[in-house]
Amino acid sequence: MDENNFQAYEDEIQALQEEIRQLTEVYEDIQQESTFYSDEEILKAIKSLEGEAQGETKGCASLSDLKVELESLERDLSFLTAFTGFHFTSHSKKTLERTKTRTVQKHRLSGKCHSLSFHVEFQLLEMLDSEKVSAVVSDLSIVMESIEDPNVSKFVSSTEECGDLLAFFRSISAYAEWYEHRKCTFLHFKAKYPDIVTLPEGLLGDFITLRNPKVAGFELMIFWKIHLDEEGITTPVLDLLPKVPKQVMEQRMVTVSIPGSFRSMIRLFGIEAAIENLIRVLGSGE
Repeated sequence: MDENNFQAYEDEIQALQEEIRQLTEVYEDIQQESTFYSDEEILKAIKSLEGEAQGETKGCASLSDLKVELESLERDLSFLTAFTGFHFTSHSKKTLERTKTRTVQKHRLSGKCHSLSFHVEFQLLEMLDSEKVSAVVSDLSIVMESIEDPNVSKFVSSTEECGDLLAFFRSISAYAEWYEHRKCTFLHFKAKYPDIVTLPEGLLGDFITLRNPKVAGFELMIFWKIHLDEEGITTPVLDLLPKVPKQVMEQRMVTVSIPGSFRSMIRLFGIEAAIENLIRVLGSGE
């Protein structure tokens, strides 16, 4: 046989082998998707469809049962979304390796926790050993959109290094809850006291300004930071910075006592009540 013809056959065989490999991966991915449903659920769905096509009463009853089960699952999902604040908008996965004892998949996941958007990519290694399944996360990559907090960046970097996906979801849930609470609190006081409260950086900023229109030059800035450390612990940090007119600067004790009194009010009454009392006192001044 001519050497050129032999090489052509070899190239064609390799091309066919590559096509078979790709088709096999696609088939395995489709098969893997079906694992989201149990055999019992699949059989119920098949029977209900058969019953509907044949007009059988029994099949219709099965379809009704599935509708009830679907409504129950939707209620559970709605409860979990409201309880945790997480809403997943997209998810995709690709099988990179599969043997009898191990499976490696690439996952891409996007969503929101309250108003904070995130995108997560990771590899998941599942190993079967003595009828037990263990899972290991690797190559974790996290992107938090619209957040420029350096503490959040440090936490994300630390989480990516150790591959602790559960810690990310647990910690970002607490952070996002405080983030949403701060935004709602600022909006509440801005709507209630529009002549006194201003938001220089909008609802996404970390401070508000209080001014009494009747007292020129005097204002209070309430800073509300949300600190997230590398271990994932979220702590709200509030402070008060007064701006006093020059004619009052000689009364230095007034300037010093206001921030300390504000922090004491927070410990005694809570954040919202402390801000409310401060606004009322400022608004009553002449």
